[in-house]
Amino acid sequence: MSVVTTNTGQDTGQSGKRTVLLLQGLMGPLFRRLGQELLAAGHTVHKINFNGGDRVFWRLPNGLEYRGSLEDWPQWLAAVIRDKGVTDVTLFGDCRDHHMDATRVCRELGVPVHVFEEGYVRPDWVTLELGGVNGHSSLPRDPVWYRETAAALPPVPPHAQVPSSFRRRAAEGLLYNVADVLMRWYYPHWTNHRPWHPLVEGMGWLRKLSRRKEREAAGAALVHRLVHTDAPYFLFPLQLDSDAQIRLHSPFVGIADALKLVLGSFAAHAPAGTRLVVKEHPLDNGVRDWQQETADMARRFGVEERIDYLAWGDIVPVTRRAQGVVTINSTSGTLALAEGVPVVALGHAVYDIPEITCQAGLDAFWTDPVAPDAPTFAAFRRVLVERCLIPGGFFSDEALDKVVRHAVARFEGRPIAPE
Repeated sequence: MSVVTTNTGQDTGQSGKRTVLLLQGLMGPLFRRLGQELLAAGHTVHKINFNGGDRVFWRLPNGLEYRGSLEDWPQWLAAVIRDKGVTDVTLFGDCRDHHMDATRVCRELGVPVHVFEEGYVRPDWVTLELGGVNGHSSLPRDPVWYRETAAALPPVPPHAQVPSSFRRRAAEGLLYNVADVLMRWYYPHWTNHRPWHPLVEGMGWLRKLSRRKEREAAGAALVHRLVHTDAPYFLFPLQLDSDAQIRLHSPFVGIADALKLVLGSFAAHAPAGTRLVVKEHPLDNGVRDWQQETADMARRFGVEERIDYLAWGDIVPVTRRAQGVVTINSTSGTLALAEGVPVVALGHAVYDIPEITCQAGLDAFWTDPVAPDAPTFAAFRRVLVERCLIPGGFFSDEALDKVVRHAVARFEGRPIAPE
């Protein structure tokens, strides 16, 4: 590739148009829809495909196939950025191996990186943050800064809820993984950031979905009991074992380690009349049987009669009634905080801020769960919307339309408009 002057990441022409390079997106049409919206707005778009799933969902011009090794990737990417005059790089999740290298390369070249992720605040919001998300976020941990910054901002523009389809998400994931497996011959060096082969994940999903009716019925019964009882309980929502939030932004090697710590602390320090509800992540692939592992650990700690496992069900009503929520760094933490429910975070979370989350540690949390300061959390949320969030979602046409429209507005430096 020819070498041109390194781009500073800022448009220097008269038109204000950008040259955007898309790396890996979510499994599904998110980046194709974003590319279409950027092209319609007059920007130039290139997309790098790393596997068959990326390629199947792109289907637009200017697709670049990366078939090389992870070791050769940084040099190859730097050449593409220079050769194409890239002004902005966009990716989904900044902890994948190729994306971590890409972030470093872009920093060296002065090219801004825009990172998509599931929303810090849910539902109906998506994270789009400059530089990095979660543990890589540049957001401070000072409650005073949030209150002062939010005071200078206008109110959040109203926005409507967007539909989301679990069936659609599962179908898009299946299509992506099938295309990945069938085209591994064409991308010989591709290694998935997830720890399981797609076929192993597929078998896990089949086992999980085969028990769906049974799990839904049990979940509905448990939710009804929790919502209509005065018995105190705490909630521990599990996260995905493969999530970079666990591997890179927490002290745990995996969910089993976190589960062991939480159950052990609960057994040793929680009041005798208190229960603990362990909530399975809705997108867990079923490769590991977390319900059985929870039961086995609870038995070892002598608290099996005080542990409930919620395999399926709406987390919102369960959260509202909880004495407190224990989380590693899940966005369920912000859901609880918005409801005024005490939260303790065990990993690096953007919302783990004095006056918002409990700072005394897990052992003390069971007997003294301190509720968040409502004005401080409101200020934190307002700053998040201003800097890191856009309205919409990923799993319906209406949600995607909203996301890509607001994403382009962010690229162009325009504020979120009222719906």
